[in-house]
Amino acid sequence: MTEDEQELGPRQFVGRRGGDTVTLVDGSVIAGVPEAKQAAEEAGRQLRFDFLDDEAVLDLLRRRHADEEEMFNAGFKHGVPLALVGFGAVVYWGGVAQYWETPAFRNAYLAVAAVVLLTQIFFFVRSAVKHWGDPARQNLRARAAKYREIAHIARRGGAEIPAHYPHYGPYPFAATFRPEVDDREQSRSKGADDHGNG
Repeated sequence: MTEDEQELGPRQFVGRRGGDTVTLVDGSVIAGVPEAKQAAEEAGRQLRFDFLDDEAVLDLLRRRHADEEEMFNAGFKHGVPLALVGFGAVVYWGGVAQYWETPAFRNAYLAVAAVVLLTQIFFFVRSAVKHWGDPARQNLRARAAKYREIAHIARRGGAEIPAHYPHYGPYPFAATFRPEVDDREQSRSKGADDHGNG
């Protein structure tokens, strides 16, 4: 359990990385709009998840927040050093190294700078693939994105739902659901194995 989860109420989750806590909208509120209920049932069959089960949805949204935090931290951990070293290498080249008298020293500098930058790029890409490309995480994001879509259908249908609920934004890394993937990210709540069979 993360520090955020320890401070949350029984029906709360963090809507964005570092954002305010949000209270879960009851599945009955969403189900009260026929179009949203139908969308939830269809999505449930496609994504093997019960979008009207409050406990399962709360767990999904909390894990989606943890996933967003991990993506940000991984990007920060590798992206910031890459940007700083790259910027420093370019500035040093522009201000000093290109004026060295012997081509051998300039070429040696370029070779070392290229190796350092390529190594950092490798670690950045590897981290990106690990977090953004993980199939189970993609399934998690696909379900969270679909839940947001269902909530917006309910809101347009007259349900009392906050404007940007669940406040996660456009899901730039949500992927197509992969039914063949072992559901490591499936809800830990009771009956999790039955979410898609109801």
